[in-house]
This record gives sequence, structure tokens and C-alpha cells, in this order.
Amino acid sequence: MNEHILLVEDDQALRTALEIRLRAEGYVLDTALDGEEAFRKATNLPFDLILLDVMLPVRNGFDVCRDVRQKGMATPILMLTVRDQLVDKVVGLNLGADDYMTKPFDSAELIARVQALLRRVPVRTGLGVYKFGSIQVNVARGEAIRDGKPIDLTRREFQLLCYLMERSGIAVPRSELLRSIWGYDTGAFTRTVDTHVGSLRRKLEEEPAQPQIIVTIANVGYKFQGTSNS
Repeated sequence: MNEHILLVEDDQALRTALEIRLRAEGYVLDTALDGEEAFRKATNLPFDLILLDVMLPVRNGFDVCRDVRQKGMATPILMLTVRDQLVDKVVGLNLGADDYMTKPFDSAELIARVQALLRRVPVRTGLGVYKFGSIQVNVARGEAIRDGKPIDLTRREFQLLCYLMERSGIAVPRSELLRSIWGYDTGAFTRTVDTHVGSLRRKLEEEPAQPQIIVTIANVGYKFQGTSNS
């Protein structure tokens, strides 16, 4: 299971170099070339991490970071910029960024920062094998398969699925999911959970519009139902 990263960088040479290095490390990459595209993808698709340049066309990285957080997304953000003044770093962090790197930087250091952010919230699951319908989830191996074929889940999607499965039949509040999966102590970022649940439904449910595996509990959160543990 490989982490999904959104790389937002308008400089083609740097973007290509980062794509090559990140893919070589096993990460799944999506890219955005300007702030508007970055905001649209970041708020509609589940990512494990966003690498966000500050100096972007259409909408700068500071605005993207602020607006992503205001939309309720808790995805970790690592900002990249040529600016090196302390005030710029403070602005970025205050707007919701998790880390900050100044160009030019060593690619090895970038990978180390990426790994640190992705490790920040460890998987909090047991070690069982869960089966429901034609789907089998092996927590220890970090894999989900349907009819012998792997299901492409992001790291956070897999964590969320396992967390709900272990509490099968119990309504789990959004605030608990944010705290346990994303490490947030506030209930303000609710869109993140909804976005990831929506993505899980599209990948797991036969009819995502009428979910039978992960159901919504009004004014509470979500409940996983219909699983067996082996």
C-alpha cells in the first residue's frame, strides 16, 4: 500500500525531478500546476500528503493552504518556497501548514520530511483478517483485495477502514476519527472524514450512493456493518 501525494509545483524542471524521486521511493503521485487546480484536487480527492509550492499562478500557496484548511481538510501540508524569511515561514505555519522547506533543498532531506509527516499518525489497528462479501482485508499486510485483486487504497483510507471495522456495528463520531486517524484534537475539520468515506464507498460498495458497508449515522458519524473477523 503506497501513500498518495499531491505535488503542487509550476516549475516543470523541479516538478519532473521531484516526481522521479518520489515515485522511486514508492509514492503514488498526482500533480497540480497552479493554485486553483491544487485547491480543487486537494478538497475533492483523498491524499496522504500535499507538497505545496508558495509561488504559484492563479492562487498562491499561502491562499491554497488557508482555503484547504477552511474547507475542512486535515491532510498534512509541506510547503516549498524560495522565500527564506522567518516571517514567511510563520505565515505558512499559522495558515495550517505542517512543515516548511526553502529552495534549493536536498532531495534526501525532502524525503526525510515526507516520511516524518506520514509517520506522524501511526496505524492504530489490530492484526486481524476481515472478510465482507467478496472483500478481504489483511491488517498485518496492509492490503485489501476483492476476488483476488488488490483494491487501491491510500494509507489514510486503509487506516480509516480498519478503525471502523474494528468497531463494527458501533457509530463512530467524526471527532473520534479525526483524533485517532489524523491526530487532530478539534472537531473543526469534518470534511476530511466525509471525503475519505466517500472515496472508500466508491472503491468498496456495489452501489456507493446507497452504501451497505459504511453507513452514515445522522449527526454522529459513520458505522461499519456486515464484517466477520478471522
